[in-house]
Amino acid sequence: MFKNWSFDVADENIQARIRANVLFYFSNKEGYIVLATSNKSEAAVGYTTIYGDMAGGFAPIKDVYKTWVYRLAKWINEKEGRELIPERIIEKPPSAELRPNQKDQDTLPPYEVLDAILMMYIEDGLSVEEITARGFERSIVERVVKMVHRAEYKRKQSPLGVKVTRVSFDKDWRMPIVKRLKF
Repeated sequence: MFKNWSFDVADENIQARIRANVLFYFSNKEGYIVLATSNKSEAAVGYTTIYGDMAGGFAPIKDVYKTWVYRLAKWINEKEGRELIPERIIEKPPSAELRPNQKDQDTLPPYEVLDAILMMYIEDGLSVEEITARGFERSIVERVVKMVHRAEYKRKQSPLGVKVTRVSFDKDWRMPIVKRLKF
């Protein structure tokens, strides 16, 4: 039955899900809480594994855009006057690390572009037309907005997190799980 299957996203995701099960095992044994590691950018477009990196009892960076995560890491190091967070981690190209040589940009626009589009769409409530008018390529904006809508079912199942933006997915964002998009 399985011998003709090729390695794909299902195989990538099972790694994250097994890791989450192991973390929950230790949590249960030692009384710790598992922290979900997805950030707002990844959760917005569904670039996160349900029951994998999304799993946890609390999501500390759930409402923090990916570019902000990097800025926060740099700020922490500057504030501490030392590399509390290793520079190699900050400088390394973002990757889910679920297949060899994987980079987030293989699937997503660069985070600077993605986050700008997401902020205009989610925080400011701008339409595809309004975002495109601000200089973004229409096909990229449409793709990002479609990804946001498709990922709603995942976000509905994510753990609570701290609200740091105007529009958090926990309380402020309301979208039906099933919705047709027309551009």
